[in-house]
Amino acid sequence: MAKSSATQHFVPIADIHDDVVVLKDGQLCMVLLASSINFALKSSEEQQAILSQFQAFLNAIDFSMQVYVQSRRLDIRPYLEILRTREGIQDNELMRIQLREYMEFIGTFTDQVEIMTKNFFVVIPYSPSTLNTSSMPSFLKKKVSEEKRADKFFEDRTQLEQRISVVEQGLSRIGVRTALLGTNELVELFYHIFNPSDLADAPKQ
Repeated sequence: MAKSSATQHFVPIADIHDDVVVLKDGQLCMVLLASSINFALKSSEEQQAILSQFQAFLNAIDFSMQVYVQSRRLDIRPYLEILRTREGIQDNELMRIQLREYMEFIGTFTDQVEIMTKNFFVVIPYSPSTLNTSSMPSFLKKKVSEEKRADKFFEDRTQLEQRISVVEQGLSRIGVRTALLGTNELVELFYHIFNPSDLADAPKQ
């Protein structure tokens, strides 16, 4: 228990709800999952257009954002399970043999070579203003805080959504698709960030 409490002391997150990450310092964040584009396969004209659009996007925003790249070892087990299912219903003996050999090749290859997948996230923060209650009596401070908390969170979330909209539109102009992470997806994302050993210790096929 003491070890768990000490670990949580270093986690900057106070809460995650309504698709918003609430940090211990009061800052709010929303996270977009972003697609990638193969820049090297674009023509020189397309590359220049992408760079120009991205530069215009960066110049247009008046708030900070963070791009986070997450690399994970590809879990090939679900794919192999699909192949096993198809092998069992395959009538052609030659196809069954080929499927079996293919599964053996994939299993051996992924044991010897770490195949990584990359996910790209855009983190948009917002620092809300605080209600000045310093001159109020203590009992009134608590009452005001309880009454205003829900309304204040809604207002701050609206400000965040406006920033999200700006980022989504700017990235879409360069061909990057985005999707807002919901509460459950945020919990999973940060769980794996702060518990990387869970992924490393996953059993191999």
